[in-house]
Amino acid sequence: MSFVKQHMVKVVFASALLLAFAIPASAQGLKIGVVNIPVLLQNSPHTKSAMDALQEEFAPRQREILAKQKEYEEEAAKYQKDAAVMGETERRNLEKTVRELQREVTRLQNEYREDLNLRQNEEMSQLQVNLLQEIQNYAAQEGYDLIVGDGVLYASGAVNITENVLRAVEASFQATSAAQ
Repeated sequence: MSFVKQHMVKVVFASALLLAFAIPASAQGLKIGVVNIPVLLQNSPHTKSAMDALQEEFAPRQREILAKQKEYEEEAAKYQKDAAVMGETERRNLEKTVRELQREVTRLQNEYREDLNLRQNEEMSQLQVNLLQEIQNYAAQEGYDLIVGDGVLYASGAVNITENVLRAVEASFQATSAAQ
C-alpha cells in the first residue's frame, strides 16, 4: 500500500473511534423517556369517561334493538306454536311478519354496530391527540429531551415513564373535572 492510502486508513479509523466514543458521551446528558401509548390509552380516565359517554349515547338504540328482538321472538314463538292450526292466509301473514321483524332486527343491529364503531374510532382519535398533548406537556415540565412511544421493543424501568405520565394525565383529568 502506498503511504497516502495507509495514512487515509488511519485517519478514517481514528475518526470512527472518535465518533464511537464521542456520541455516547454527548448522549449521556440527554434525558430520555419511553411511554407505552396503548397502556396509557387503556388506563386513562379520559378513555373510561369517553366509553361511558358512548355507552350512554347508544343506550336508547340498544334498548330499541332489544325490544324489537323480543317482539320478533314472541312472533316466532307464536308461529311455532300455532302454525298447524292457523288458516293459510293467517299463517302466511304471520310468516311475513316474522321475516320482516327478523330483517329489521338484523338491520338495526348492523347499523348499531357500524355507528358505534364509527363513534369509537372518532373518540379514540381525539383521545390519542389529547394524550399526545399530555405527554408533550409532561415531557416539557420534567425536562425530557426525547420521549419515545410506539416501536420500542424493550425499555428498562429507568426510562419507562408510562406510570408517571398516567398519574399526570389523571391529575389533569381530575382538575378539569373539578373545574366543570
